[in-house]
Amino acid sequence: MAVLGRICLLLALIVCVYGVGASLYGVRSGRTEFSDSGRRAVYALAIVLTAAFAVLELAFLRNDFAFNTVADTSSRTTPTFYRAAAVWSSQEGSLLLWAWLLSLWSSLALFLVRRRMRDVAAYATAILLGFGGFFIALMIFYATPFATTSPAPAEGVGLDPLLRFPTMMIHPPMLYSGYTLCTIPLAFAMGALLARRVDADWIRATRRFAFAAWLFLGVGILLGARWSYSELGWGGYWGWDAVENASLMPWLTGTAFLHSLMIQEKRGMLKVWNVSLVLATGTLAIMGTFLVRSGVLNSIHAFGGATLGVPFVALIGVLVAGSIYLVVSRRDMLRSEHRLDSMLSRESIFLANNVVLVALCFVIFWGTYFPLISEAFTGNEASVGPPWFDRYTVPLALLLVLLSGIGPVIAWRRATLANARRNFVAPLLSALVVLVVLLAAGVSQKPFALAMFCCAAFVLGAVGQEFVRGTIARRAIAGEAPPVALLALVRRNRRRYGGYIVHIGIAVLFVGVAASSSFQHAVEQRLSPGSSARVGAYTLRYVRPTATVTPKNDAAHTGSTLSLGAVVDVSKHGHHVATLRPSEGFYDSGEPAQGSVGHLIGGQAVSHISMSGGLTRDVWTAIAPDISAPALARIVTVGNRTLPADEAVVALGFLARAYLKNPPPAQFHFIVSPLVMWIWLGGLIVFGGGLIAIWPAPSAVRRRVAMRWRARSAHGLARA
Repeated sequence: MAVLGRICLLLALIVCVYGVGASLYGVRSGRTEFSDSGRRAVYALAIVLTAAFAVLELAFLRNDFAFNTVADTSSRTTPTFYRAAAVWSSQEGSLLLWAWLLSLWSSLALFLVRRRMRDVAAYATAILLGFGGFFIALMIFYATPFATTSPAPAEGVGLDPLLRFPTMMIHPPMLYSGYTLCTIPLAFAMGALLARRVDADWIRATRRFAFAAWLFLGVGILLGARWSYSELGWGGYWGWDAVENASLMPWLTGTAFLHSLMIQEKRGMLKVWNVSLVLATGTLAIMGTFLVRSGVLNSIHAFGGATLGVPFVALIGVLVAGSIYLVVSRRDMLRSEHRLDSMLSRESIFLANNVVLVALCFVIFWGTYFPLISEAFTGNEASVGPPWFDRYTVPLALLLVLLSGIGPVIAWRRATLANARRNFVAPLLSALVVLVVLLAAGVSQKPFALAMFCCAAFVLGAVGQEFVRGTIARRAIAGEAPPVALLALVRRNRRRYGGYIVHIGIAVLFVGVAASSSFQHAVEQRLSPGSSARVGAYTLRYVRPTATVTPKNDAAHTGSTLSLGAVVDVSKHGHHVATLRPSEGFYDSGEPAQGSVGHLIGGQAVSHISMSGGLTRDVWTAIAPDISAPALARIVTVGNRTLPADEAVVALGFLARAYLKNPPPAQFHFIVSPLVMWIWLGGLIVFGGGLIAIWPAPSAVRRRVAMRWRARSAHGLARA
């Protein structure tokens, strides 16, 4: 099977090289049959890479440890779901996933434009196949997923315990779908510049792909935040590390593009800005892919010596240089058709929104790459932490939320003061009511959080006002009941009202972020059974210890050999609230040098948090048991000395019983955070609004089908 996988990669590289050549020759010579052949090469690439991905997936499901990738990231005791998802837990598998998703999305994009913009599409085909060829070449020459070892090991290392979490296994495909979708608008933008066709046609052809990229990236970011909050044991959902920032930066520039493209479609303005945003988003997506799978930010030396460092730097350099050249050389063609009529207009608000989004991206870019920048200029690697990011991003986030409420209620071109006063009464009143209520409740010690709550209320008032006005107008015209009128209103203008729902979701999400970060209570305390800790208004009492031994041949578990934890009672003002059961799982290290018993629990320990969640607050707890206590350490020492490897698991039972009988004090981490649930609810609202906005209206589909049928009929009559 490994041979079949290698053959598929070689065929894929040949297809890419041929497709690039055929597309460029076709568009330069005017011979459309070659351009069409290049497009069909993308379809062929999708088929070949699907076969290659199926080969690797089957190797994981069959526990074929002759594949080095399978042996390094899977095992027989890894549950089937995690074995299937372990394909992208390795560098080699993630490269194959990236190339495969790129081929699928590229095939769809090129199929949809197969009868129009042939010159732009031909250049875009060559660029997309160039990306595909780059990643396939990496897999052939640097990091092949089909490398094998003979004889095959009897057992694999297993999947990293931290990755054995459901959302984490969906998170990488979502992010990679977002990254690969970002390359579609980039390719068409470059194609439009190369073909010197800089009208809005390329934007209309790729708008849905830009929106899909934004949506997939957003969902991927949210799933990663949920994984961090629920699995890592530190109680946070965002830590401003490089991998998190890598996905956020293209999402920010993609958000800016989705707003400003409306100005180009309506007014013919911001052409240079839109092209630059698309090119920056695609380039940041490639950089994000690199950061996820490299040690680039550990030190400059690790970056230079990394296996994939030089090829990726070369690709990023070509993208940056090519983008700058194309924009500068076509600047005369990218002149705006109209000027900004007034600062009091939707165009100016969208432009201000774009400036804030790009400023956020620049702040995050600078903070993320500061270790490289400081070492390059000073020779000393320095880094910045969350306080530095918060100092600059919080004010920008406040301004962003406020602008997202102003945009929907202000007129295009030029808004009159009378019209502005009428539109802003309800939003300002909403913000004022929230401000008065919060001040009366004593919420004044956190000014940034207070400001965010008021800005979110402004957004909800502004968007709610638009829904109410639209529903009233619809009822007056059609005489429908309010729910029916509201549904019809959204269906008839999905982009507009789907976008409004996204704004609501963003406001809700930021309320959750502001509340949970500003009013959180956290305590780390060492407790024995029967003792308690006070966290905010809650009392958490360590009731009793828990211990579980899982047989190693039990394939239904996540791989831990021993789990030690606690039962924690949560009460508020003497009333029971919840019972929590945090634990820590201990894993086999695979290192026989630790002893027959020691290696069973010598691997990476993973905290399994327990949480009582609600709409108003989360009570979150994690435990770190002291497994080095003398009584427990003695059992491990004796077991190492007296038990053979095939009987060593018996000692874990003795260890569990000793822990239950005389538990040593354990380190607990308790957190009470308000409104964390609003972050996930806001994300769901954003996701729902995005689906509404991207989903084609039935009438539009019928029109396209009818137009294609008439075109084919006319073509048939002409031939007759």
